[in-house]
Amino acid sequence: MDNKIILKAEDLDGYLTQEDMSDLQSLEVMFKETMKSFDPVNEDKIIEGYDKLGHEMQKICSKHPAIKVYSFVTEEGAHAECSRVISKLRDIKTDHQEFMYYSQRAYEMLFRMAYTDQHSDKKGHIIVKTPVNFPVQNYAVHKIPDIDHKIENSAICVMLRGALLPSMIMSKEIQEYSSHGYKTPFALFKISRNDTKNEADMEYIMDLNKSFFNLEQLDGKDLIFADPMNATGGSLVTVVKYLQSQGVKPKSIAFFNTISTLKGSIRVTRALENCTCYTLWMDPVMNEKAYIMPGLGDAGDRLNGCDTKDAPRNMIQLIADYGHNISGLYKSQLYEIEKIVLG
Repeated sequence: MDNKIILKAEDLDGYLTQEDMSDLQSLEVMFKETMKSFDPVNEDKIIEGYDKLGHEMQKICSKHPAIKVYSFVTEEGAHAECSRVISKLRDIKTDHQEFMYYSQRAYEMLFRMAYTDQHSDKKGHIIVKTPVNFPVQNYAVHKIPDIDHKIENSAICVMLRGALLPSMIMSKEIQEYSSHGYKTPFALFKISRNDTKNEADMEYIMDLNKSFFNLEQLDGKDLIFADPMNATGGSLVTVVKYLQSQGVKPKSIAFFNTISTLKGSIRVTRALENCTCYTLWMDPVMNEKAYIMPGLGDAGDRLNGCDTKDAPRNMIQLIADYGHNISGLYKSQLYEIEKIVLG
């Protein structure tokens, strides 16, 4: 039975104000000017163009407190790490294993920005039994910020398929920082864009027959979405609006992205109440096919490898393809995913 939810691009644009449209247009003009230096390559002009774009995006984002960009809100000493991670993720030469490694670093940085960089002076303690047992068994004590109140009401919502590993990373970070070892519930949504459409008339299609979730586990929760790319914001808005139509009332929504566009971030924070977008890097524009520019390509393919059109892998197959190392590292998360998928 066909059981699909569809959101159209024109529904999203209704959340943009005239000022938003003017700001986005100014970025598009600036990026088109910068692209003139791509072929032939003029490095000095490219650097100059991106410097101007960065300053303009920072100025625009200052008007949107629910949009948190790593390089705009953290101390300057952290910016070099951010630039290095993003440059490796963007690089066409970065292979699959490296892409997974730098994705993990990206989401650890995003977690710190959202949950541990700004916290109270109250500390938690981790007491660790070490391998040293002479002359007596040794123990060590380590202090961590007490952020239980921020993380122990969380539920992870996965928008397949590039979002699977980032979602597991965020859940693992929550478990490690929770003084009670809190294990997040998972909800899995099969959502895709209609690639026959352009950005202006895009459709976002959620297949309920291939989605796995328990509405009771999501009601009143702090919903966390982790997706490498936020181009248009349409997938997130589709999922949350559907959940709300089913009676789910999120306490808050947090959207974590490696790269996002300003347009997608504005749409999301305007469309969804109490929603914050955390992004490691802001890119200025999309092309007419709704791909981020300069972007990093298809994050799902670079994380998970390419599917064949006739035989796309399901959730369990994707996890199996991650291999033993990933399965062992995220075993608690995999158990929660198996529970919701297999019932």
